[in-house]
Amino acid sequence: MSAASPACRIRGAVLRPLRDRAGFTLMPDAILDVDAQGRIASIGPAAEGEPLPETEPGALWMPGFVDAHVHYPQTRMVGSASGPLLDWLEKTTFPEEARFADRAYAEAVAEDFCAALVAQGTTAAAIFGSPHPGATDVLFAALDRWGLRALAGMTLMDRGAPPPNLLAAGPALQACAALIARWHGHDGGRLSFCVTPRFAIACTPELLAGAAALVQRHDLPMQTHLSENAAEIAYTMELFPDSADYLGVYADHGLLGPRALFAHGIHLSDGEWGRLAASGAALAHCPDSNFFLGSGAMRLAHARRLGIRVGLGTDVGGGRSFSVRRCAARAYDAALLVGEPVNAESLLWQATRGGALALGQGDRIGLLEPGFDADLVAVDRPEAASTDALWDALLFRLDFGPVRQARVRGRVLSAPTSC
Repeated sequence: MSAASPACRIRGAVLRPLRDRAGFTLMPDAILDVDAQGRIASIGPAAEGEPLPETEPGALWMPGFVDAHVHYPQTRMVGSASGPLLDWLEKTTFPEEARFADRAYAEAVAEDFCAALVAQGTTAAAIFGSPHPGATDVLFAALDRWGLRALAGMTLMDRGAPPPNLLAAGPALQACAALIARWHGHDGGRLSFCVTPRFAIACTPELLAGAAALVQRHDLPMQTHLSENAAEIAYTMELFPDSADYLGVYADHGLLGPRALFAHGIHLSDGEWGRLAASGAALAHCPDSNFFLGSGAMRLAHARRLGIRVGLGTDVGGGRSFSVRRCAARAYDAALLVGEPVNAESLLWQATRGGALALGQGDRIGLLEPGFDADLVAVDRPEAASTDALWDALLFRLDFGPVRQARVRGRVLSAPTSC
């Protein structure tokens, strides 16, 4: 292979997302070249008589799925129906997350977690780690070995849970600083540290302010929960009576801004919607967990009208599947419930390009264009009578065809092998 030759060539049908609006163009027969750095060097129609065979016959290539909200320590509790939210946390989540003080257990679950992401074609994710520094370090190491792309952070909690789940503000912020030094920007930015207060209920004002200081000092992304459940909102306002509303709690502590990613946003007031949009913050829409825990339905179309960046989150283990495609199908149902329908094509875009934008990575992933990282998946291509029927089949045939292959920077993701 000459120096000018591509490191990898892929031939097949390709779905290319539009850059700034929810839609795709379909290339029935394309060739995509990936350079030695894992970036797309070129993409175009295959010439007549092109000898290169299809890379995955019968597949459709598209950007990898982006999970905008998922919990690593909840991998083994999927399907635990002990909701609503606050009851579910107490009965199921906190006891399971306490087990992550055991590094060997954390390592085993980290492997399961990464395998589940790859199996569903998730190439990038915003991940809540454990409240335990060692388990979060284990998570980063596993993500690195598997080759996945992620924003991840240690879940910050210094109140509102049993003692095994808590870490006081001072030690927690020191642990974050050590994890930032080790992992933030790792491998050319493939892995990033994300400041992760669980939610306002679980954090003292000291911890929230310390989290904001980390964001500012290191120019980091931040993720947390917002307005998921009516009881959660009421309790938040009891703890922070001087704040105007739930979003105001985060704003008052320096955590509202363009690097912020808020999960849920179901019960926002008009004022909160307006301030969220003005801040440049993003939302992670988690319809499956919202249904499972009986929390309500977020207004996706309304968020779009306000220009808010929105990704889709499986929210495992409140969500019942690691599949972002299944999550997108649930988003269709949620939109019908609030009387603001959305179509399959736009939801598929939300699961790929929309997620990249929500994670603040829209300049490097989520488009199949020269210069973008070659984060791709190959999925079975359904027979469809029209392009509209294709979008519907890709999203709503929940039992149709697995993800055949997932790649980050052109590299096929699979279980790491020992030396």
